[in-house]
Amino acid sequence: MRTLIVICGIHSLIFALFHCLFWNKLNWKNELKKITPNNQAVMQILNLRVIYIFFFHSFLCIYFSTELLYTRLGNAILIGSSLFWIGRTIEQFFFKQLLPFKHPVNIIVTILFIIGSVIYLIPFTNLN
Repeated sequence: MRTLIVICGIHSLIFALFHCLFWNKLNWKNELKKITPNNQAVMQILNLRVIYIFFFHSFLCIYFSTELLYTRLGNAILIGSSLFWIGRTIEQFFFKQLLPFKHPVNIIVTILFIIGSVIYLIPFTNLN
């Protein structure tokens, strides 16, 4: 199970790096000019905080896998992480008009959201 927790950490690391690409890949230099300065700031700040959370979560999974598996706090983190990915999967379909599922990137990230939902929950379910 510790290996699966490390895989969870790699999953978070991939999403941290993916979010680091948003400025270039989503053309934020030009696209964010279309919204108010307040919304520009909020969008970028939220993305920076998500990047931090993903890097931090990756660190926890890789260096504290035993604690995540065998403590109540660790189990709560695993459940919370699974719920995060379940919610993100649901949001993907809720905003399907804005994020067309036919686009290959959207298909891939949706699959990764579902994988995250499952891999964070498996260690918890095997312990209880």
